[in-house]
Amino acid sequence: MGTKEVDVICVGAAIIDIPLQPFSKEVFDVDSYPIDKISVTTGGDAINESIILSKLDKKVILMSRIGKDLMGEYILKECERHNVDAGSMVVDDSIDTSINIGLVREDGERTFVTNRNGSMWRMDVQDVNFERFKEAKLLSMASIFNNPLLDNNALLKIFKKAKDSNLITCADIIKSRDGKGLRDIKDALGYLDYFFPNYDEAVDLTGKEDLDEIADVLLDCKIKNVVIKIGKDGCFIKNIKERYIIPTYKKANRIDTTGAGDNFVAGFITALLENKSLEYCGKFANAVASVSVQSLGATTGVENRKQVMDMMKE
Repeated sequence: MGTKEVDVICVGAAIIDIPLQPFSKEVFDVDSYPIDKISVTTGGDAINESIILSKLDKKVILMSRIGKDLMGEYILKECERHNVDAGSMVVDDSIDTSINIGLVREDGERTFVTNRNGSMWRMDVQDVNFERFKEAKLLSMASIFNNPLLDNNALLKIFKKAKDSNLITCADIIKSRDGKGLRDIKDALGYLDYFFPNYDEAVDLTGKEDLDEIADVLLDCKIKNVVIKIGKDGCFIKNIKERYIIPTYKKANRIDTTGAGDNFVAGFITALLENKSLEYCGKFANAVASVSVQSLGATTGVENRKQVMDMMKE
């Protein structure tokens, strides 16, 4: 992977998650409803990926925007605690750090309530420090559509700069909040080496339901490798030469799926940087995600590589 000292630059959201578990509609029928746990953790795709990558022994730079407030300070301290380079974070005293309230059901699935005026909604391309691209091997755009101001033009600029710096380019995605679709980001997607939608996001993006048909639409956009996360069934990987369906690990006890996709991407990137095969990258990524869902919160489950290797022994 060359002589660059940094493994990954993660660009995207760094916020606060407050998961409530277990949560049900019965909450609204009573004056007071005790639940098992309320906690405050870091959240957001980019910081989730960054922390897990660091736990898996990768050197990471995080680029995001946060507020100059208590929650922003907490994010910076967590970056320091997990050896994530936050030197390029933008601290903005005119906004609040975004907070997500996670309503986690007994089956581990969740819904988020978020502040549309927070830092995640204000991050733009000016918050990306292109000078630092020359330090790294890989760029991860943690979630297309998650930061609304990072539109197709912004993504084009980011991905072109990454390619000019000889970075591997990766991106995840969420469903657009304002109706944007494939036509709105198609130009930018053509610069990607690896694309990581989950199944529902991929269906929404392409209008197809069959995994091969979905992947073919995305490959036609000139994406080199399509990696579709298919939840408890694992992942589907396809490029012009290879095709894999890789099952996940059944022994994982699903407690909270928050951040499972971010953990998957961090695991895949880790194996990719170690020159592993596509199939192995999928297996390793599945294992990281399987470890992550066994704990409440996006970054609390994975502590070290040994947990992942133990999961892979199934």
